[in-house]
Amino acid sequence: MGAVTRFARSPLGWVLVIAAFAGLVAFGSTRTAGPQTQEDRVDAITSKVACPICDGESVFESRNSASRAIRNEVDELVRSNELTDAQILAGIENTYGREVMLVPESSGFDAVAWIAPIVVFLAAAVGLVAAFIRWRRLADQTGTPTDADRELVEAALGETTSPTNGAEQ
Repeated sequence: MGAVTRFARSPLGWVLVIAAFAGLVAFGSTRTAGPQTQEDRVDAITSKVACPICDGESVFESRNSASRAIRNEVDELVRSNELTDAQILAGIENTYGREVMLVPESSGFDAVAWIAPIVVFLAAAVGLVAAFIRWRRLADQTGTPTDADRELVEAALGETTSPTNGAEQ
């Protein structure tokens, strides 16, 4: 077995893989795409807002008159360049209610509801790895029978075979 294979099977190898995965997820979820055009900003904002009439569509996707009105309002606010995207979304939330927001807040209960499954999955994965390691160590320790084990089996087999089993015919 090569050194790389041994390292990959070791607990340290698993910890490094999990840490790398968590780092990539954190990087991917926090990075920004850089400067955007006004149309890109309008598209990004309206894709985070649900159509107040349609079921399962964002304002960006919907061609409903209510969605077009929201999109036009967002377009005007973006062109005025006085508000940030977060402020525009907050204004829409105040006007139409929390239920039109498709993207959860990054703090409070919404954040916990989105992060909790990831934490539970990682904890379960770590628990499984720890259990497999423990089981392997126990199997290595108890893999070969001792003389006491052999005597116990012979004694048990001796009790099950009695002299009357085959004598009565």
